[in-house]
Amino acid sequence: MPEGHTLRRLALDLTAAFGGRGVRVSSPQGRFAADAASLDGAECVGADSAGKHLFLEFAGERFVHVHLGLIGTFDVHCDVAEVPPPVGQVRLRVSTVDGDHASYADLRGAIQCDLVTRARVEEVVAGLGPDPLRPDADPARAWRRISRSSRSIGDLLMDQSVVAGVGNVYRAEVLFRHRIDPRRPGRSLRSGQFRAIWDDLVELMADGVRTGRIDTVRPQHTPEAMGRPPRVDDHGGEVYVYRRTGRACHVCGSVVRTEVLAGRNLFWCPRCQPTFRSRAVKSSSPAPPGPRT
Repeated sequence: MPEGHTLRRLALDLTAAFGGRGVRVSSPQGRFAADAASLDGAECVGADSAGKHLFLEFAGERFVHVHLGLIGTFDVHCDVAEVPPPVGQVRLRVSTVDGDHASYADLRGAIQCDLVTRARVEEVVAGLGPDPLRPDADPARAWRRISRSSRSIGDLLMDQSVVAGVGNVYRAEVLFRHRIDPRRPGRSLRSGQFRAIWDDLVELMADGVRTGRIDTVRPQHTPEAMGRPPRVDDHGGEVYVYRRTGRACHVCGSVVRTEVLAGRNLFWCPRCQPTFRSRAVKSSSPAPPGPRT
């Protein structure tokens, strides 16, 4: 499933292609036909994302709410000579023609594509945890949940109501970078540890928006620095443990392990992320970290 940086980058691309312009809206597949007809010819205000949710805004405070799910794609094509006929099961097409140039975007395979009001958008966002890519994110909201929970930090980071936009790759990689066992109970973390994880997610995911891929290795562990072959994987990007089961850790040489946690594959290095053993029972939860400035 696409992680939060993919949706943020898509929102930026859609805004650049259609923001402030009158657009044609259609549903070649037919499943969104009635709502598409009501939007056809309207001005597209722009797009925004929250976690793994995308909102394409039209004049009159109307929004197309999209969730790509596991196989969905929303392909944006700018400055083409003409808009070609749709190919495959295109649920939503947005297009515009400006002189000799055209732009279009095709949505396929999404699990959700609904025309909603601003109130519904606000309801969806309110049900999500803070998103590291949003400037209005309050990490203290996530920390209050984590610091009181006996669930593992690996499970909590994947819970979209705790932290929005983090998927399996960022979960595995950020915990490795901070030497934290993903099976460690959330309430055993110190506030400083969580704040370091949050700040790292902000930087890593913003970099993913810029580059369109997930790179998490530090400069000293890149293929060039280590003299090793680059990673070959459908997901792309240089990583420490994600989908590297049975391979040597780039840092210590130990074998990367995996197991299933809450229905998803978990990846970690047993030496760099040693098993957590509590030395004392916390008498109370530490104060949550303050908002970012």
